[in-house]
Amino acid sequence: MSAGATPRRIWLCADDYGISPGVNRAIRDLIERGRLNATSVMMVGPAIERSEVEALQTAAKASPRCAVGLHVTLSAPFRPLTMHFRPLDGDMFLAFPKLLRAGLLRRLDPEFVRHEVKAQLAAFAAAFGRAPDFVDGHQHVQLFPQVRDGFIDAISEVAPNAWVRQGGRDLPLAQRLASPKALVLDILSAQFRNRASSAGLSFNPGFAGAYDFTRAADFGELMRQFLEGLPDGGLVMCHPGFVDDVLAGLDPMTDVREREHAYLAGDAFARLLADSNVTLG
Repeated sequence: MSAGATPRRIWLCADDYGISPGVNRAIRDLIERGRLNATSVMMVGPAIERSEVEALQTAAKASPRCAVGLHVTLSAPFRPLTMHFRPLDGDMFLAFPKLLRAGLLRRLDPEFVRHEVKAQLAAFAAAFGRAPDFVDGHQHVQLFPQVRDGFIDAISEVAPNAWVRQGGRDLPLAQRLASPKALVLDILSAQFRNRASSAGLSFNPGFAGAYDFTRAADFGELMRQFLEGLPDGGLVMCHPGFVDDVLAGLDPMTDVREREHAYLAGDAFARLLADSNVTLG
């Protein structure tokens, strides 16, 4: 780090606000500590009642730079807000591998997606009294073929000043090949960026945060890797939370959320930001 160099300002975004009370509480805790500066809200989640919205608004107001966005959700085990959304598995959205496969095979109707995203945007506006600062997607569904068309059309129509999340990295090929999961996001994001640019929507210039959640990884070392090469204005995705029965019944990501919260709340993360000349302010 060069002496006197201008710090890189990045977004550190916690996904899934609204999925459970424990996740909500952990996210607010980190916002209040100044360890997060963005969170995206799942308007179809079970923990998005008025008190949870007001608690997030209070936490965000106390932060000098905290964006609140919409976490568009189009995959199981959640249910659509629109009556006629298709395809469904029973009364739920498809599981995300099936949704991705359907998009790749051109079996989705972007109009169903557009109407559902508009409904979730309307729910956000009703809860928060304004449009979201940004819009992303649960399990990266906004990047999927055909889904991205309906997604971008809805944002352009309802919230054109919101920026949208792309999941591509700006790294040398050798580094990108080291993470198959992130490489898939790189490929999907190339088309998403083209579509967003054509619609006049802005998006984050860089992305990090994808890793194998099923392994007991060293999150501190991963965060160091995420910050390396991330450009000014880039975004790191994270999933902090406290495990509760609601979360355990909905999502396989449980203990990993508590490990992420513990690291982000601790002194080692503050030192990493300083050593990397990165700021969330």
